[in-house]
Amino acid sequence: MRGTFRISRGARTETPTIIAEVEEAGAIGRAECVPYPRYGESIDSVSGEIESLRREIENGIECQALQDAMPAGAARNAIDCALWDLACKQSGKRAWELAGIAAPVPVVSAMTLSLDTPENMAEAARASAHLPLLKIKVTGEGDLERVKAVRSGAPDSRLIVDANEGWRADMLDSLLPGLAALGVEMIEQPLAADDDDALLGRDLAIPICADEACHTRADLDRLETRYPMINVKLDKSGGLTEALALVQEGRARGFKIMVGCMVGSSLAMAPAMLLTPFADYVDLDGPLLLARDCQPGLHYDEMMVHPPEAELWG
Repeated sequence: MRGTFRISRGARTETPTIIAEVEEAGAIGRAECVPYPRYGESIDSVSGEIESLRREIENGIECQALQDAMPAGAARNAIDCALWDLACKQSGKRAWELAGIAAPVPVVSAMTLSLDTPENMAEAARASAHLPLLKIKVTGEGDLERVKAVRSGAPDSRLIVDANEGWRADMLDSLLPGLAALGVEMIEQPLAADDDDALLGRDLAIPICADEACHTRADLDRLETRYPMINVKLDKSGGLTEALALVQEGRARGFKIMVGCMVGSSLAMAPAMLLTPFADYVDLDGPLLLARDCQPGLHYDEMMVHPPEAELWG
């Protein structure tokens, strides 16, 4: 990581990832996943899941069959996106052509400010004040002061907030009016995913986005009464195949869409660019939080992230 990255659950200075490669007749498909401890994943467990499906992969499993063969999560994401890349390499077509959707275009991505003291977050905000959209990591107590500090450092940037399940239910009423007054547009997952009944039927001052509570289409029925927005991440959905279906069904059911990421390299971000034409918010800044990215990587221009070149993925 480029420095220490802090969220409500803890801090880290590195991010472990797995790169999967699937080769057939000289063509190689590649993808990256990020095992996430919040979901009980580790490098060893995800590697084991992939190895358990080795025979089926070697026998030429396709993306649709993969959805039934593996549960949603980082392991399925790695194989699913590698199979998409392989199909592109074999066909000479881009991934969005194979998917039958609009080609992605450059879009504004949020830039994440790590959880810290108000003073340090104000300094980070000043360094990023030229960027159009900032995402602020928060944790509960002291969050209003943190967001005030960011707003003072970046008076013209749009602000969204990510609590990573760090709030208690009573904080909705105590924090939201002040955050709304500071111009916060949206809050990601303030309450624990399995303890969010306080959101039932609530008309809150700021829209709430389901992150840890949203993995696949199977979650949408429950989320409809709690959240107006969902955050779609490939490592949660288990790859591009389910993520495309999730964003399309989500939009059809009236959800707004955020396309997000774990902290990984451009190889992990590239497939998610196919989701951005469906998105209201894009948060694909993972490579910018790393000390070094893969090469070639995605092109970022003042937080405008550009679609991947074929050499990178898809």
